[in-house]
Amino acid sequence: MFDFRDIEVIRAIVRQGGFRAASDATGIAQSAISRRVRHLEDRMKIKIFERDGRGVRLTAAGRRLCDEAEVLVAQRDHILDELTQGVMAGVVRLGVAETMTHTILPRMLTSLRARHPQLRFEISVDTSGQMGQELANDGLDVVIMLRDQAPCGINLTVLPPVGLGWYVAPAHFTLPSPAGVDDLAALPIVSFPKGTIPHRRVIELLSPGRKQAVVVHGSASLATVLHLVGQGFGIGTIPHDIVAAWPHAGLEEIAVLPDAQLPDLEFAVCYMPERNAEIGREVARAAVETAIY
Repeated sequence: MFDFRDIEVIRAIVRQGGFRAASDATGIAQSAISRRVRHLEDRMKIKIFERDGRGVRLTAAGRRLCDEAEVLVAQRDHILDELTQGVMAGVVRLGVAETMTHTILPRMLTSLRARHPQLRFEISVDTSGQMGQELANDGLDVVIMLRDQAPCGINLTVLPPVGLGWYVAPAHFTLPSPAGVDDLAALPIVSFPKGTIPHRRVIELLSPGRKQAVVVHGSASLATVLHLVGQGFGIGTIPHDIVAAWPHAGLEEIAVLPDAQLPDLEFAVCYMPERNAEIGREVARAAVETAIY
């Protein structure tokens, strides 16, 4: 309909008080200015200027156009100023594994907000497998997910490992100390969602050589796992930091034999190298700083 050059020509006519003066100020031939205005009026089907013996003046439609155009020009100048001065702004689609929402996410976002106050975050919490697909399909810009489930061809920054333990509400279950694989397998277990690496590790740890399948319930919500274990539904595999942040859950870590210990969870900040590299590096920097804080 119109472009910024049209706006600049109209502004020059208004500020200089006429077509000839606008021509002198801009270096554009008066005939070219008149032609541009005429074509713009034809395209928009409005009258922008009224011409009289003393010069030109804006019509009501012309004043409205100029007022709205000033807003557009200001926005354009603001964007250019941000880009040329290296200001990071806009929306970041951030995917986060739930473990991270209870640990580093709040401090990480606070750090990023202090450095880049014009960034806005749209946060999605999902399983690492699902977020990996979204990242590859450009549905997310940056993801904090389990390292082992990161898609091929991505840039990743590994975060410090997250310790994982067995937990119980002692009022509901009594186990030997230290407990062995057989002791754990005899009880209902609440763990990460089916299909995730932590869930598979629990199955692999407890299942070999058993005639009866181990009962492992899966939940994508760590808060749900905490409540279920706290209410005696079963024992749970939960990150140490999560339990420490929820002391009111009343859970105790189960001391286990070496063959029943769970491996740490390894998370990483991931982004595709051909897009979002700048914000990906900033998120990774803040995540690492927060994780070792």
